[in-house]
Amino acid sequence: MSDPLVRLVVALVLVAVAVGVATVLRRRRPDPPSAPSYRAPIQLDRDDFADPDSPGLLVMFGSSTCDSCRGAWDVVQSVARDGLPVQRLDVEQDAAIHQRYRIDGVPTTVLADHDGVVHATWFGPLDRDELIAAIGGRDWDQASGG
Repeated sequence: MSDPLVRLVVALVLVAVAVGVATVLRRRRPDPPSAPSYRAPIQLDRDDFADPDSPGLLVMFGSSTCDSCRGAWDVVQSVARDGLPVQRLDVEQDAAIHQRYRIDGVPTTVLADHDGVVHATWFGPLDRDELIAAIGGRDWDQASGG
């Protein structure tokens, strides 16, 4: 074989080996992590929160270092109304409550009734209109059971 032909064969063999190695490595690479799966409480002990005798509660679990929490809290405060207290619990000051309700992502916002039954939960930034719609479904000025 001539010298250029040998070089061509060697180059083709090297390319084939490189493609084979790349294919094997690509198949061995682990799958990317899935999206986080946050847990939501389904029941709150109202004695753990502000104004336990009120007809409802809108609570935001957050962190003082979380930018999304600041925005979510602004939305929560903007929808506050009589009969529905709002409360912010930052993990830095209220770690025991975060642990008790297994809050593993912030902001987590929860709408609960007088009995502590959670009617809605939001993870991350809040949509004000969605929050208003969820709150609007009950008369928060009335006692439990209405």
